[in-house]
Amino acid sequence: MVRRNLTLARQAAQEVAEGIQSGALADDDGLLPSEAALSQRIGVSRATLREALSQLEQGGLIVRRHGIGTFVSSGHPLVVAGLEELQSIETLAQRIGVEIHMGECEIRERAAAPGEAEALEVSAATPVLAVQRVMMSGGRPIAFLIDVVPTDVLGPKELGDSFDGSMLDFLLRRREPPLKHSHTELGAEAADADLAHRLHLRVGDPLLKFTAQLYTASGRVVDYSLSYFSPGYFRFHVIRRVNQLAPQASEAPAPQQRAAGGAAAAVPVAVPVAVPVDARA
Repeated sequence: MVRRNLTLARQAAQEVAEGIQSGALADDDGLLPSEAALSQRIGVSRATLREALSQLEQGGLIVRRHGIGTFVSSGHPLVVAGLEELQSIETLAQRIGVEIHMGECEIRERAAAPGEAEALEVSAATPVLAVQRVMMSGGRPIAFLIDVVPTDVLGPKELGDSFDGSMLDFLLRRREPPLKHSHTELGAEAADADLAHRLHLRVGDPLLKFTAQLYTASGRVVDYSLSYFSPGYFRFHVIRRVNQLAPQASEAPAPQQRAAGGAAAAVPVAVPVAVPVDARA
């Protein structure tokens, strides 16, 4: 039964997805029941069901064939990778046998926006090369990537026909400047109209977002990047080692600041995460 704390279409999509995953909906050929049967089973109108099926089709879970029916997708490429080393999605996909290629690409020389200048640690309006492109797999857009690089690091004529979509791989092949690590923030963001259009999603659909600064061995930031990953095509993980050093019994507790009224307040600590560059790409 549809739950009322979400939009009806999203709840219906969830009901269908759960039925597919449990094996209760599709027949041996992957064919789902008709729209009339599904809408009656779930308890929504056919218009709501069509919207739900559209969401599932955009997510790659089902395929609708006109005049035949709706089928469970045979599966779409999934890039599964750890984040301990910095590698391009092209390199990751190649190592696990998934085909990924660059789609629409825009390269433009312009002045750095204030936020970009701050991230690159350069003065305002510094000339930069902005490279944005859609990455494709199996005819579907799966990621939208933006790189902003100072023009004294990379000029507009240097990319040429050899650029295949990965700024990291391009800089590694060029071997100059020598790269050391990336500082990356991971988060989620709802797709706005532009991202939804580029990735063939609905406005408001969740995206995995990486915001990164790429550092050289000398400590300079040479690339500021934003990466948006379409849901369902990527799964990232981090392997965390256990700290084998047991706390000393004699150690005094860490000092705490006193909040208003005398209550103890925890002191927030920001811990940067540095990801080393994998030079094998």
